Amino acid sequence: MAGLEETASRAAWDVADAAEHSALELLGDPTVAPVDFRNRPESAALARRLAASVLHVRWRLPGTVTDDGVLLVSELVGNAVRHTGAEHFSLRMFRRGNWIRVEVRDPSRGLPCLLPVRDLDVSGRGLLLVQKLSDRWGVDLLPRGKTTWFEMRVIDR
Repeated sequence: MAGLEETASRAAWDVADAAEHSALELLGDPTVAPVDFRNRPESAALARRLAASVLHVRWRLPGTVTDDGVLLVSELVGNAVRHTGAEHFSLRMFRRGNWIRVEVRDPSRGLPCLLPVRDLDVSGRGLLLVQKLSDRWGVDLLPRGKTTWFEMRVIDR
């Protein structure tokens, strides 16, 4: 039975590796250089797919870390798409030891705000999620735009 499980696991990784290569070939590798996206709602799905490929397949992080990371990428990208009015944004991902850092850069210098949220509010929770699920987050102003980022420790999760 162990041989069957091992074969199935190996096959699952082969499929995952193929999906990673497909996403990375199609979109670029955010661990090597920033990957640019057009500022459209459908770009959020592409950014999530790319982040999931890096987090789960390339870095082989646990499902909970991958799920949280993909959710936070979605929130940062959603803010860039909804609030900047820019034509594009970029995604960059780093791993240093037990830490990951994800950056979303856009050409707007408008700062994101952590809003007070009530139970029945249907929006405005994005940065609250980033604050709750990441270990650190922030915004770096640039001469032309900003980088909004989060960091997560990847052990003990």
